[in-house]
Amino acid sequence: MKRICLKYLLPGLLLSTPALADDLIEVRRLSMEMAVDIAQGAVEACRENGYQVTAVVVDRDGFDQMVMRDTLASRFTLQIAREKANAVILSGIDSSTFGKNRQDIREEMNHVDGILVLEGGVPIRAAGSLVGAVGVSGAPGGDKDAFCAKAGVAEVQERLDFAD
Repeated sequence: MKRICLKYLLPGLLLSTPALADDLIEVRRLSMEMAVDIAQGAVEACRENGYQVTAVVVDRDGFDQMVMRDTLASRFTLQIAREKANAVILSGIDSSTFGKNRQDIREEMNHVDGILVLEGGVPIRAAGSLVGAVGVSGAPGGDKDAFCAKAGVAEVQERLDFAD
């Protein structure tokens, strides 16, 4: 059996390391604390205007990270808020812009399980990367839901801007 000398093998391994580095990517994720702050900021913004809503923060994969339903918000607001947030994850843009830009497939998209193309879902970006979305439902109109969702993100925008 032949013995391999490390002094000959080591330079080859070191030269191949950059190729291996391309096989893995770093992914930014929201912390639980930030997800809580976003949801709470959204619910409180609506509460200040007299609306009882649900805010759902989803991660970059569309999984619930934080759900906050105000005391008198209908149970149906939970599903609607989640599906608005998922429309953002699908498109990468706020749900109202997605709906306006893609009128040609809007009805079809509303039949995709877990997606609802209605105003009230906004992206959450950290240093330019999509890290999640927040959807709000329960205010009397999608424009008001969107206002509250944006207010929730604004609560943590400085922390998002300086994320490493």
